[in-house]
Formats: sequence, structure tokens, C-alpha cells
Amino acid sequence: MHVLISGAGVAGPALAYWLRRGGAAVTVVERAPGLRTGGHAVDFRGDVHLSVLRRMGVLEEVERHRTGMGAMHYVNERGRRISTLPADLFAGDIEILRSDLGRILHDATVPLGVAYRFGDTVTALHEDPDGVTVAFEHAPAERFDLVIGADGLHSRVRALAFGPEEQYVRHLGLHCAIFPVPGELGPPNSALAYRTASKVVIVGRSDRSGPAWAQLFFPTPDAAEGGDPQRMIREAFRGVGWVTPRLLQALDGSDLYVDSVAQVRMPAWHTGRVALLGDAGYSPCLLSGMGSGLAVVGAYVLAGELLRSGGDHAAGFAAYERLMRPYAEGAQRGAEGNARMMVPQGRVATALLNQYMRLVPYLPGKQMIANAARRTAEAVRLPAYA
Repeated sequence: MHVLISGAGVAGPALAYWLRRGGAAVTVVERAPGLRTGGHAVDFRGDVHLSVLRRMGVLEEVERHRTGMGAMHYVNERGRRISTLPADLFAGDIEILRSDLGRILHDATVPLGVAYRFGDTVTALHEDPDGVTVAFEHAPAERFDLVIGADGLHSRVRALAFGPEEQYVRHLGLHCAIFPVPGELGPPNSALAYRTASKVVIVGRSDRSGPAWAQLFFPTPDAAEGGDPQRMIREAFRGVGWVTPRLLQALDGSDLYVDSVAQVRMPAWHTGRVALLGDAGYSPCLLSGMGSGLAVVGAYVLAGELLRSGGDHAAGFAAYERLMRPYAEGAQRGAEGNARMMVPQGRVATALLNQYMRLVPYLPGKQMIANAARRTAEAVRLPAYA
């Protein structure tokens, strides 16, 4: 079985690992010229996520690269701390930078013989009863038995096989920007957050010597306001107080990530010899804390069901979706509430939420927040594949 995987982020290498372990020939194509850097930190929580990493043999390496982030401190415009959320209320068991995770998974697959093709992308899919002829932007066309889209929220494979993005991507009304900032702006091993009406500014640093980062949330701009991301961010945060002006100074030439906070809702995750994995098929949005966990669990299940099906890809795809869909939809439901809570609209709602944050550490049911996230992360029973 020769499988093409589009996307070398998290889901793609995780799937490549399991398929190659099962004897498949695997090629991973990635639009970027190399492994991606920058981006945000991701969480793994609960026995399900950790057991898959353990079975892959990468759990210890992931733990060695954990960020070690501590509490989140909310501040007012003058920088005075007004409330604190302990890390155990919102963080997972392990937090790691997405770039570190991607490198660890990539490095686990290379010795197995997974072929990577960077700086290229899929441009057309032509399926027949015996396979799929794939056209690439740069390389010659090639035949594969199966094609898997693990290429994220704006999946090229999904657009080619299922139709335009607008049919499936559900925007939650927010945009997020993440970029590095001078180290002195980020408190070591913790984060500071400033919330104003319809906007949130977060700055943190994962250790005393590492780089600091800023994470900005703001309402999704109108289409006419799009275009240059830096200008869009500067316009959105013009006049916002605290250290925001100093953060915006760091935008020039930075490794900037900016995108909408969105979910992917698909009526089906597979068609013919093409299937979707991770954010490409069921993104819960980056506020869920579940995207990378879903990706590695989905990769394990998809590979296991394909190999268990004995070459019947239709049966393998159907079994994968049957097992994973309730799990993914549970993560998506939780993420919608997170988006509404993250950036409230209006000064009154913002003041009420800030007051609530002051009280959270003292509420008798505060552990319900962490427990609810853990229940969502563990709401699937993993088969034991051969």
C-alpha cells in the first residue's frame, strides 16, 4: 500500500509513523520549505493522549521539551495583577511548543523510511478504481493507493476532494496572532493577560532564558480589512493599553502566525480513496486545547483501521470515522464555549468576566473546569491494534 499524506505538521508524521510500522510505503508532501517553526504551544491531557505518545515511543522526548508554563495572571491597564488562574485549572498534563512536537514526530519517522517532500503541494487528484493519480506543483504526477489530507484548517486536499473551504469551515468570530517578542516582556514560566472589550493580549515565557511570545485575540475583520496581516493587527490593537504598543513594535520581521479561530464540520471524512485527518477534517479550534491530541489519536486509529481492514480502504475509513467522530464532536462542543468566554463583547461583559476570573481560584467547584476538559480528552476507547 502506497499512501500519500499531505501535511508534515503533527497529524501527518503521526499517521506516517503508524502506517510505516504496518508495512505501508509512505510519502509526506509539505508546502513549506522545511519543518515549520513558531506557532503556539499545544497540550496533551489524560490517559488516551499520553498512551498514544507512549506507544509511539516519543513520550519521554515530548516530556523533555515541555514548556513548564505556570499560572496565568490577569492584569489591569497599569499591569497590576487582578487575578490568577493556576496552571492545573487550564493546562494539560504536558504542554509543548508545536514546532518542537512536529520535529519530534518527524524525527521518529525518518529512520523508518518515510519519504518527505518539502516545498511542494498537491494540485489535482484523479481517482480511478485502482488508485489516485496525484499532480504536484513541482514534482511529476505520481500514483498512490490512498491520499490522506492532514494539511490543516485550510486543507488543499479537502478542497480538491470535497469542495470549497466555505462549505466546511465554521468561523467563531475571532482571529488569533502569535509572534515572538523581547524576552523582558514575558514573565518567566508564566503568562500575563490583559482583557479589554472584544480583545485579549497575552504575553508569556516558558523559561527564564527562552524567548517570550505574544498571543493576541481580536474580532475577525471584514474581508475588506484583510490583506496585510501586520497592518490588520496594528489597526485592531490601536489604542489598546498595557504593554500592547511595545508588543506591536516587535511585529516587524517577526515569525508571525495569524489565522481565524475556526472549526471544520464535515458530513463525511472520506470519499473514495481520500480521507481527512486532524484539523483538515475536524478542527476543534485552537482554543480547545485538544487539536494535537485529536491529531495523534486520529492518526493511531486511522492507521490501525486501515491495516486491520486488510486492504479494504472503504471499510478502514468507515471504521475510523465511526470511532473518532463522537470524540471529535465532543471536543468541538467544548471549544465553542471557550471562544465565547475568551473575548466577550462590550465593556459590561468584559468587567463581569474579569470579576469572575478573580473568584475562580476560590470557588468550591473550580476543579470542574479541569475535570471537564479531562473527561472530553478521555472520551474514547482505543482499540489495541496488532
